[in-house]
Amino acid sequence: MIALLLLPLVLPFVLPPLARRVVHQVRPAIALWAVTSAASALAIGVVACLGVLLIPLALTVPPVAALAELIQPLQAGPGFLVMAVSALAAGALVVTSVTGVRRAWSEVRRFRAAHGDVAGLPEAGGLCVLDDPRPDAYALPGTRRRPGRIVVTTGMLRALAPAEREPLLAHERAHLAGRHHLFLAAAQLAGWCHPALAAVVPQVSFAAERVADEAAARAAGDRALTAQAVGRAALAVTRGRERIERPMVARGVVSGPVPARVKALLAQAPTRRLTPVLVAVTLLCGTAAASSLTGAIWLHDGVEVAQGEDPDHCTPSLP
Repeated sequence: MIALLLLPLVLPFVLPPLARRVVHQVRPAIALWAVTSAASALAIGVVACLGVLLIPLALTVPPVAALAELIQPLQAGPGFLVMAVSALAAGALVVTSVTGVRRAWSEVRRFRAAHGDVAGLPEAGGLCVLDDPRPDAYALPGTRRRPGRIVVTTGMLRALAPAEREPLLAHERAHLAGRHHLFLAAAQLAGWCHPALAAVVPQVSFAAERVADEAAARAAGDRALTAQAVGRAALAVTRGRERIERPMVARGVVSGPVPARVKALLAQAPTRRLTPVLVAVTLLCGTAAASSLTGAIWLHDGVEVAQGEDPDHCTPSLP
């Protein structure tokens, strides 16, 4: 049983190299969905397994054991090993919860600050020009009370030629239309649940930027011009003395690895919908789900035996 519940905690380390291959081999929109879904599924499995592994330790507390109506100790494997793993799972859950709350609150503060910077400023068609000499442009997601906006600084407008501004704005519109902030938020949450999944966040970010780049190229009707706009915008931001701090979910035209994005725009866009690496990602998530579910069933049967249920009607626990 312990091995079945530990396997989903190890499998996330397999996802980062697979994710890197997915975002470079598959159509950007499909890659964005696939990588984000895989990271989210594995994160759910991690949290679920940590919660299940916590049960043996919790059942050693007399009030909890009485509440569970145990009439004998839970037999889930070698006692020392089970208690050690259960204690580690409890510590991991505490660290994950505290880290997640702190980072989420930090992101919320940045998000509110970003909306505060543009509150009251005039807008036209969702476009808001911020009087700031620092070059920047980003898509600011909306809230229940405030609509989403495309924020461009005066410094960025001066840095780009008139023809380059349309691909820039089309890029940011694609972020808002595709609700890419939800994908990034899901990836961030997954990364807070497991260190290996944190390595997948840049791949989700790159996939989101590629989707927006392709939308901008279609709107401008010129892939080379779009690549030029992305490169010039990135150069302008790099030359700036300081960058504007904004939340992770507010995607900018210079987010992600710009050289790789420019290279992709100067080449033909990927058209494949299915590759062996996508099959591998699906098998990875399926293995994690099957392992966690089977482990939870074994532990449930062990609890029933400890409650005095007929062991012939339960699957015996495995060490």
